[in-house]
Amino acid sequence: MRSEKQLLLDEIKDKIQSSNAMIVTNYQAFTPNISWDFRDRLRGVNGSYEIVKKRVFIKAAEECGLEVDLKDLEGHIGVLFAETEPVEPTKFLFQFNKENGAELKVLFGKFDGQTYSSADVEKLSKLPGMQDMRAQFIGLLEAPMSQTLSVMQSLLTSVMYCLQNKSEQTS
Repeated sequence: MRSEKQLLLDEIKDKIQSSNAMIVTNYQAFTPNISWDFRDRLRGVNGSYEIVKKRVFIKAAEECGLEVDLKDLEGHIGVLFAETEPVEPTKFLFQFNKENGAELKVLFGKFDGQTYSSADVEKLSKLPGMQDMRAQFIGLLEAPMSQTLSVMQSLLTSVMYCLQNKSEQTS
């Protein structure tokens, strides 16, 4: 193997091993301007996108312990790598597709060591992100305390109104 291909293979292997998730896509009519915009905005959600030759990707995946069949990879492929949590980059991918007329077709994804179909990846994109789940959880914990405080405050306020009305009646 030529040294250029070996460097590319090593780079893809490192990305597969170091990423929390990857989504393999088929790209159609992905112009340079759209590609630049996609990659730039994807960096904002801790992701990266690589256009890869099929054979290099298959060899890198096999060396990382993933089974990928050439039949599963149709057309030109690109791989989205999620560096931290996988939900935000996945959401971004589907949102970008809606905005730009479905430029990227999801073939499959790998999350936490398991391979998922394109339908499963789309379901994942509809889940709330980590920040949203944290906010919901904190709201869940905060609600009973807030309600208790509200009841206590209304009790004190009603006592104050009763005293005020009593004082007004006597004067």
